[in-house]
Amino acid sequence: MGHISIWQLLIILAIVIVLFGTKKLRSIGSDLGGALKGFRDASREGEQAAKKETAESSGTQTAGKVIEGEVASKTQDKV
Repeated sequence: MGHISIWQLLIILAIVIVLFGTKKLRSIGSDLGGALKGFRDASREGEQAAKKETAESSGTQTAGKVIEGEVASKTQDKV
């Protein structure tokens, strides 16, 4: 009952082609492909920015640990 056979899909495809025409379907396909490409590029840029930010923040944390060690040694010298 809920299964669609290959013949039913072909009939639906034929009706869509008759209604919209091949030029319209081609333009819709190219627009959809361009949108997907733009989405992928944007997600890659976001991942690269996140990796760069993570690398920068991990460098800051390392510098913070060094400062704490220097402060501790300076206070011990004063005591």
